[in-house]
Amino acid sequence: MYDTGLMIGQFEPLHLGHMRSILEASGQAKTLHIVITTTPSPHPDFNITLQDKARWLQMACADLPFIQIHTTDEIELPCHEHFANSSFDTATSSTQLQHLLDTLSLPIETALFLADNHPLVHSPTQQQAPLAMKIVATSAQPEFDTLAIAQNPIAHWSALHPQVCGDYTKTIAIVGGESSGKTTLVHKLANHYGASFALEMGRLYVGTDLGGSEVGLQYSDYAPIVLNHAQAIREAKSCATAPVTIVDTDFVTTQAFCEEYEGRTHPFVAACIDEFRLDHTIMLDNNTPWIDDGMRSLGTPEARGRFEQRLVDIFARHDIAPHMIDQPDYDARYQQALLFIDQHIYGKKP
Repeated sequence: MYDTGLMIGQFEPLHLGHMRSILEASGQAKTLHIVITTTPSPHPDFNITLQDKARWLQMACADLPFIQIHTTDEIELPCHEHFANSSFDTATSSTQLQHLLDTLSLPIETALFLADNHPLVHSPTQQQAPLAMKIVATSAQPEFDTLAIAQNPIAHWSALHPQVCGDYTKTIAIVGGESSGKTTLVHKLANHYGASFALEMGRLYVGTDLGGSEVGLQYSDYAPIVLNHAQAIREAKSCATAPVTIVDTDFVTTQAFCEEYEGRTHPFVAACIDEFRLDHTIMLDNNTPWIDDGMRSLGTPEARGRFEQRLVDIFARHDIAPHMIDQPDYDARYQQALLFIDQHIYGKKP
């Protein structure tokens, strides 16, 4: 048992293999320090920050007080895993590692944990001498290919640690006018992909705060509606079960209803449209049969056309380009939505 252990890695994304190595190392050190480094070549489809990675590990290890998390922008460090297509300079790594030990106030007797296929584990003694550190190997995790996971997290979704899924799932909003089949499509897509979803918050708000009728709806209600919707999306992403998270309507739709009913744009809703950007938007043409469910009021052809154009205008105002599905047949809409998601989120070829 070592008093102090050190493990360095990029952890982008953090996967179950990483955690198994961390747990193995922590069983051999009274205190294990995890240092997270920046990734030289991050995945272009995901905007992952150093702070995101720190949060993943902090949350994963929240109940393991013998594991401490740190971050560094330094990349010339001996990471726990070594890839065949990467290289490092032992002398430079030694210098940077010594600087890291000094920065963290760690003793020179600290054990450095590396994967058992790392070159330093099997390097000559003279290459290790400048480190003056004990190098300890952790077991290989052959079922977790870190490089492959980093290159295509979606294809390796089941390997991701639950804490990272919210940052790797892509949100897709289903929008359109009243009675365009949005909610039914949301449930069909969620079931198809086994995905988490966020429901339309305006409709829920009418039930929880307005007694089930829009007769009391007023301008001041639109801010809490979008805040509730933002929280619902955050919760759906935080427990994401698939690479896609389905969202019933969006903030643009809330703004459209505000302009329709109140005759003015809500600046807070506009700010939320820009601040809480969704990854993709599917817009359903308002050409399906009108069904009056007691809460809908825009049922005439004129009103439906006007509202649809209002949505289009607001999307343009905020530089959002929705994918339009205009087939009036419900199953055709479902098939077109599947095709879009398969191509743009799962990377499948048409």
